[in-house]
Amino acid sequence: MKKVPAAPLHDSIFEILVDRVKDYAIFVLDKEGRITSWNAGARLLKGYLPEEIIGRHFSIFYLPEAVATGWPAQELKMATMQGRFEDEGWRLRKDGSRFWANVVITALRDEAGHLLGFSKITRDLTARRRAEERLRDSEERFRLLVEGVQDYAIFMLDPEGIITSWNAGAQNIKGYARDEVLGQHFAMFYTPEGIAAGRPWEELAEARRVGRAQDEGWRLRKNGEKFWARAVLSALYDAEGRLRGFAKVTQDLSQREHARQLELTAQRLNEFIAMLAHELRNPLAPIRTAVHLMERLPAGDPTHAEMRKTIERQSAHLMRIVDDMLDIARITRGTLSIERRAVDLAEAVSQAVEIVASGVEQAKHSLSVELPPTPLFVAGDLGRLTQIVANLLTNAVRFTPDGGRIAVRGWQEGGQVLLAVRDDGRGIPADSFETIFGMFVQGKEPLKRVGGGLGIGLALARRIAELHGGTVEVRSEGEGEGSEFTLRLPLGPPPAPAVQAPAPARSANERPVAKRVLIVDDNVDAANTLEKLMRSLGHATHLAYDGLEALRAAELFRPDVVLLDIGLPGMTGYEVARGLRERAVGPMKIIAVTGWGTEADRNRSAEAGFDLHLVKPVDELILQRLLENGDHGAATLH
Repeated sequence: MKKVPAAPLHDSIFEILVDRVKDYAIFVLDKEGRITSWNAGARLLKGYLPEEIIGRHFSIFYLPEAVATGWPAQELKMATMQGRFEDEGWRLRKDGSRFWANVVITALRDEAGHLLGFSKITRDLTARRRAEERLRDSEERFRLLVEGVQDYAIFMLDPEGIITSWNAGAQNIKGYARDEVLGQHFAMFYTPEGIAAGRPWEELAEARRVGRAQDEGWRLRKNGEKFWARAVLSALYDAEGRLRGFAKVTQDLSQREHARQLELTAQRLNEFIAMLAHELRNPLAPIRTAVHLMERLPAGDPTHAEMRKTIERQSAHLMRIVDDMLDIARITRGTLSIERRAVDLAEAVSQAVEIVASGVEQAKHSLSVELPPTPLFVAGDLGRLTQIVANLLTNAVRFTPDGGRIAVRGWQEGGQVLLAVRDDGRGIPADSFETIFGMFVQGKEPLKRVGGGLGIGLALARRIAELHGGTVEVRSEGEGEGSEFTLRLPLGPPPAPAVQAPAPARSANERPVAKRVLIVDDNVDAANTLEKLMRSLGHATHLAYDGLEALRAAELFRPDVVLLDIGLPGMTGYEVARGLRERAVGPMKIIAVTGWGTEADRNRSAEAGFDLHLVKPVDELILQRLLENGDHGAATLH
C-alpha cells in the first residue's frame, strides 16, 4: 500500500485552517510590508477582497495620524529586532469605519535566519474597548460627581482609618484642603469627648463586623467650631472578601439640629410660661381675696391682721418667683455673681429647712438633719447656699408621696464639704440624670406643688454650686427607689474674728430726723402707697408722676431724698437724675426705686447720678434705715 507523504498533507490542512478562520484576520507581509496573503477572517474584519488588497502596503489599515508618524514601519522594525511585536490601537476598515484592534506581528525567517516576511494576526476588540471606555467614563463621571458634591463630605479610608481621598464637600464642610488631611486618621474630626470614649475606633469595628456603621453627633471643623453631623461608614471588600478600606459619607445637619433645638426650646419655654402663669395666679388669688375681704370687714375686726399676714406671705412667694426669674436671666447672660465669706453650711441648712417647713408639714413627711458637731465652713454666699439646699429639699418634697422620709446629712471628706439630700420618693431613671438639671426642663408631674414650682430649681442649684467651685450630683436606683442629691463644695477657712466699732449712743427720747422726700413714679398706686409709708415714718412728702413735674417740684420742695422710678414716660429717670444734679437745687440723695435690677441697670444709674439703686418691691426696713442713717449702706446697695 502506497503511503501519502505527511508534510504536504499537514501543510495543506494548515493552509485550509488559516484561510477559513473567521474570528481573526491572518495574513502575510513581505519584508517591505506588502500584503501577500488574505484569509476569510481578514475579509470579514477589514472588508477587502483578496484581489483588492494583496500587493498593497499594510499601512492602509492605519489612521492617517499614525501613518504620518511612521508607526507602521516602526512596528515592522520592532518585530524584526525582537521577533514579535504586539500592540492595540484604532485601525480602519475599507468603508472608513474604525475598530479597536489587537495586533501581533511575527517575523518569519528561514533556517538560515534570513528574514522572509511577517505574519500578522489581528483581532477585533471593539466591543471590549467600548465596554472599557463606558466603564472608564462611568468611573470618571462618578469620580467627578463625588469630587464635585458640595453638600456631603465623601472620602475614603484605608483599613486602619487613614484618609486616602477627599472631595469638595469634605473641604466645604470640614474646612480642610486635600493635602491637609490625606494620610491623617479620621479621628481628627471628633470632639475630645468622642475620642476619649473611643467613638472613631468603635465605628471602624462596627463597620468591619456588620458592613456599615451610622452615627449622629458633634464633629469638629478645622477652625474648632462644632457641627452636628450624620455619618455613614461603609466597609469595602474586594472579590476575594478582603477588606480594602472604608467609604465615609458625612452630612452637616447643624441647621436641622438648630431648628430642632429651637423647637424644643420653644416648647419648653411655652410650658414654662404656662407654669409661670399658674404659679403667679396661686399667690395672687389669696391676695385679691384678702383685699376684698378686708374691704367688707369693719376696721377693728381681728380678721384684718390675719389677712395682712396672708398678703405678706403671698407677696413673699411672688418675690421668690420674681427672684428665680431674675436668676434665670443672670445665668443666661453669665452675670450671676456671689459674695464670698466664711459660711457654716449648717446655717444654710437651718434656713433652708425653715423655708420648706410648711411644705414638709403639709405632706406629713419626716425630715431628719444629721450634721457634725464641728462647723462645715465654706467660702461662699449664705443666701445662695441656702437657695441650693432649699431647692434640693423642695424637689424632694415635691416628688415624695405623703408620709415619706427625707434625710439631710452633711460631712467633711478630705478637702471638701458634702451635703446629701435623700428621699424615698419616685426616683429618677438613669437616662434623666443630666437632663433634670436643664433650664426649662419639666420632669414628671410632681406629686405636689411646693415653692415656685417653675421647674428651674435643680438648674439653679447646680449653677450656683458651680459658682462656688462645687458640684451637684444625683444618684437613684431607678423609678420608685428614691433619689439622693449630693452637694460638694471646697472646704473653706474659718471666719476671722470680727472687730466691731461701738455704736453711737442714742438718747431714749431721740427720734429719727424727719426728711423731705420727693416720690416720683408714673404708677399712681405705687407712688401713693410709697408716700403713705414715708408719712407713716414721720417724713414730709411730695408726689410727682413724670419727669418734668419732678424737676419743677424739686425747685420748690427742695427734697433731702428723691425716690425716683427709672421707667418714666417722656423723660426717663436717668434724665431726671441728671437734671436734678445740673440744677443743684440743694444737697440731696437720689435713690432709684425701679423694677430694673440688672448689673447694667445699676451701672447706668450710677453714671446718671443716682446714689443708690433699689429694686421693687423695696423692703420697708431698708428704706427706713437709709433715711435714718444718711449715706450709710450706699456702697452695698447700689
